[in-house]
Amino acid sequence: MPFREINSKMVEATVRPGATVFSQRGAMLAYKGDVSFTPNIQGGQGGLMSMIGRRAAGEATPLMTVEGSGTVLFGHGGHHVQVISLAGDTLYVEADRLLAFDGTLQQGTMFLGSQGGVMGMVRGQVSGQGLFTTTLKGHGAVAVMAHGGVIEVPITPQRPVHVDPQAYVAHHGEVRNRLSTALGWRDMVGRGSGEAFQLELSGTGSVYVQASEEKL
Repeated sequence: MPFREINSKMVEATVRPGATVFSQRGAMLAYKGDVSFTPNIQGGQGGLMSMIGRRAAGEATPLMTVEGSGTVLFGHGGHHVQVISLAGDTLYVEADRLLAFDGTLQQGTMFLGSQGGVMGMVRGQVSGQGLFTTTLKGHGAVAVMAHGGVIEVPITPQRPVHVDPQAYVAHHGEVRNRLSTALGWRDMVGRGSGEAFQLELSGTGSVYVQASEEKL
């Protein structure tokens, strides 16, 4: 895994010859060694078509290609950082939450309506994600950003997980998600920040939840 958590808001990436790391532009804090940073015009490992797909989806967060030999410190905006390891599965995450990720991962875009139909599209609007989300698939690591820290909640077939859409960060595994309504005491006290809707995630995998209802 190329990433090591330095503290809750910084990660260190080990860059090796012949390997690539992609990062959000402006996320480099410091580096050691012979490392190059190049604006990425092809949208990561997905190539030009992947970039076009993300631009059509509004998932066009600019990336940097990081190559060479050395170590790089990444952080952005004082946000908390969580490193997620993938072992052949797919991570679903907003593009603007990506701090850095392993170049071995294949990047793509998923239409939220494909999971949950119309309610999947409504989910994107409620959570502030829009109608599309970024996917990263394969073996490697991803550093994502969140407000107030992140907790990983396991999802099992016997026990679905319900998440406030605005606290949702990412999920991976063989997981289905749908938007449900849940009127309860939080609505009665006038919080009005989306608790009338919940994301129900079922299947096998994990969901990452931030300690805030604030978008990046």
